[in-house]
Amino acid sequence: MTIPQETTTLPDGMPTLRVMPMPSDANVHGDVFGGWIMAQVDIAGALPAVRRANGRVGTVAVNSFVFKQPVFVGDLLSFYAKIIKTGTTSITVTVEVYAERNRLQSEVVKVTEATLTYVATDDQRKPRSLPPLPSEA
Repeated sequence: MTIPQETTTLPDGMPTLRVMPMPSDANVHGDVFGGWIMAQVDIAGALPAVRRANGRVGTVAVNSFVFKQPVFVGDLLSFYAKIIKTGTTSITVTVEVYAERNRLQSEVVKVTEATLTYVATDDQRKPRSLPPLPSEA
């Protein structure tokens, strides 16, 4: 079965994370494991959450996760993470993942999109309030 690919371009701005899956991240056919992609999405989403929390965070929910296209060994993945909502202790982040395939031909496809929620935690791993933003201080 051939999956139609809608090619696109990378979003503006710097990606939060870039990584290339290796053969150990895939099955014998070169298809990257979904769990490996999920782990990378969690890392990418945590980066802006840690900055906003000014410290430790824990993942409390994967609100949505959609695999739009397969990922292959050798794809260059770019993860774009953005905070979409904050609460007293929580930070909700969207993560979009793009694959650059056949890099000489510059084929770019959106492969995954997810929304995750993190909670700021203290040294005992208990929820703590987010610090005020500099403009709120």
